[in-house]
Amino acid sequence: PNRLRQQFTITRPNRCWVSDVTAIATRTGWLYLATVMELYSRMIIGWSMAARNTTQLITQALQMAIARRQPKPGLLVHSDQGVQYAAKPYQALLNEHGMVCSMSRRGNCYDNAVMESFYHSLKAELIMFEDYRTHAQARGSIFEYIEVFYNRQRIHSSLAYQTPYDYDVAATAT
Repeated sequence: PNRLRQQFTITRPNRCWVSDVTAIATRTGWLYLATVMELYSRMIIGWSMAARNTTQLITQALQMAIARRQPKPGLLVHSDQGVQYAAKPYQALLNEHGMVCSMSRRGNCYDNAVMESFYHSLKAELIMFEDYRTHAQARGSIFEYIEVFYNRQRIHSSLAYQTPYDYDVAATAT
């Protein structure tokens, strides 16, 4: 069920994460990017890239987020209804960590609007200006965008004009 119900304003960190997958064109074929965003700070806390859109791709992104954040049981993890998110290995990982699954209503992109907005920013600020020859070239560029620019330099009006990193650090310091 859709437990998030478009409630994108979260008052404390590690209460809700959102996840999705997008495709990036390269000269050697599509590169798929799975991301996990901490909804409170809008920080990308987990990501994975691969030549195929598989359950392993999204599971790796979630595993990175878990390793970085060490969430407590009860955390809500929201995604669309993609087959990878319904797959047994992904659901087992959620259950293993006491996470609560939430999925968008069928065909409703607004239910995961925050994640869709991140992908729009990625494509408008980076991808549209690139002509990736290889997956490796795209991976390096996207890594730098997420870890150097988006999380640590790009300010957000919804975060009182702070970066996701600074907003997150301020919340965990109090």
